Amino acid sequence: MTQLDKVMYTAKAHTTGGRDGASRTDDGRLDVKLSPPGTAGNGTNPEQLFAAGYSACFIGAMKAVAGKMNATLPADLAVDAEVDLGPIPGAYGIAARLNVSLPGMDRAAAQALLDAAHKVCPYSNATRGNVDVSINLV
Repeated sequence: MTQLDKVMYTAKAHTTGGRDGASRTDDGRLDVKLSPPGTAGNGTNPEQLFAAGYSACFIGAMKAVAGKMNATLPADLAVDAEVDLGPIPGAYGIAARLNVSLPGMDRAAAQALLDAAHKVCPYSNATRGNVDVSINLV
């Protein structure tokens, strides 16, 4: 297991009721109702929150490595994240796909950027070896 050299930030959330509950961060910036996936409930679900978090984090990683690679990211870059939930032997698991759009960027340079971002992104590092993740240049 990798240990942090230094804690730069700690996110804190209080959740009640699980998939039929609510979650709120200590600073009040996030306050959401939760509903199980595929139900008529009016809340979000953990998989959607993971997709939003991973895609935002991956964009941050792309920005970080772009500077080191002397690459200019397009202003309209986007990441469409898909997170699957399903059974695994004796439990449940997830799989994730990040479909990255870098309009106007040379394809080879864009792929090199994605590969480098995948190495430094905290979500990629947290899931590596445990979750089936694919990073796709679209």
